Amino acid sequence: MTHKVMTTQTLAWRQVGLVAAVQLVVLTALSGRYGFHRDELYFVAAGKHLDWGYTDQPPITPSLARLSTSIFGETPFGLRIVATLAAVATIIVIAYVARELGGNSTVQWVSSAVAALGPFVVAVSHMLSTTTIDMLIWSLLGLFVLRLLRTGDGRWWVAIGAVIGIGMANKWLILLLVFGLTVGVLTFGPRAVLRTWWLAAGVGVALVIVAPIMVWQAANEFPMLTVASGISEDDGGENRILFVPMQLVYLTPVGAAVWITGLVRLWRDPSLRWARALAASYPVVCVVLLVVGGKPYYSIPLLLLLIPAGVQPVLNWLRNGLRRSVVGVLAATSVTLALLTGLPALPPSSLNGPVLAINKEQGEQVGWPELTSNVARVWTQIPAERRATSVIFTSNYGQAGAIEHFGPRHTLPQPHSGHMSYWDWGPPSDSMTGAVLVVGGQPTQSSLLAGCRVVEENDNGIGLQNEEQGTPITLCDRTTAPWSVIWPQLRRFY
Repeated sequence: MTHKVMTTQTLAWRQVGLVAAVQLVVLTALSGRYGFHRDELYFVAAGKHLDWGYTDQPPITPSLARLSTSIFGETPFGLRIVATLAAVATIIVIAYVARELGGNSTVQWVSSAVAALGPFVVAVSHMLSTTTIDMLIWSLLGLFVLRLLRTGDGRWWVAIGAVIGIGMANKWLILLLVFGLTVGVLTFGPRAVLRTWWLAAGVGVALVIVAPIMVWQAANEFPMLTVASGISEDDGGENRILFVPMQLVYLTPVGAAVWITGLVRLWRDPSLRWARALAASYPVVCVVLLVVGGKPYYSIPLLLLLIPAGVQPVLNWLRNGLRRSVVGVLAATSVTLALLTGLPALPPSSLNGPVLAINKEQGEQVGWPELTSNVARVWTQIPAERRATSVIFTSNYGQAGAIEHFGPRHTLPQPHSGHMSYWDWGPPSDSMTGAVLVVGGQPTQSSLLAGCRVVEENDNGIGLQNEEQGTPITLCDRTTAPWSVIWPQLRRFY
């Protein structure tokens, strides 16, 4: 029988609320700087094609993009309100995890602060991404599982099932945590939580939520699996090499010391024996990611769950004045670096060099209006009488999303692309027999287009060396076959 371990701690709303308020103010104040990230432009476009699934993701993040921009406007600020709220909710949940593990008010607010100030967390909290939402979902799942393990109350299986279902509707990586926790409970207990009909109820809730998403994926031949295998094939080796080092820097070295201490404490502290499954889940998840070549940041939400277990031992160790001073300097340096590299605090022209080397996503939020302007300038080189039957085709969804968003001010037509779900949204009509303006290299080197010549190379105007700087803008006279014929050959999964 599961022992019901009681906690007498209450949530320190005043202290945790202050951390959340500071995070809310900082993220809100900076959310309108720079511009959309390429993924955000894609989410905005996907939100205009609401469906139960997309080539590379389930529906939640595009749906939230649609909701946020519909209410607050199709601007970076309007889109990122939902991201900011998700980030604030995540650190509050981490405080609840600290409370669940017996942490007092100090442990709770310090856990929240350490979680909020990690470079990776700062970066993904600033903009809307599937990982922004995933951090919240993983944190909720960890909290509910800990509550189940601590109390033995089987009714928590219903909440766990709901979170897993919602997690599957955002990103299938939630299955990593589910697998890790399952192995942990089966190996270290308390296994009594598995002997209840509430477990079946939780499974049923998860299946009901995820059913329409799986039906969509099955009907479309599970494109998400194709995308995942492509990522593993292309980047798997690099991901494996970087995996361990990145675990130590994503939350700063100081944050790494805290979560490592938490991992050790969960193994050794007899009073937390009931939570050992959480500690076991981390190495399990790491092994899976190393085997499949998953990206190092996939495990970061799990590190947030380990932080609360490590805060009290670290605070005890810091009672020594010299240690406290040294760690304080390291922490201040790490936090400053996190804020400068994760948030749009610097002028865009200052990003070249160390900032982009640490966080290339900063550069992906700059230059999209300029790209669209450059495309528009080339578009005007097409004779006016041919533009009505001419097409803009882009090599990736960021370019397509930028032209879709900024193009109307230049009277550009709706762009097309073979990348990810843009391919699903269809080819141009076969009546579009005019010129083809291609942004990027694909497919100008193929036999699908004729009479191609590079007219211009994209320049963002500040020399920022991001992914689109120097992108060729090419004009082609025509396609070599109707769009409906060549469209299958233009599909790109990654």
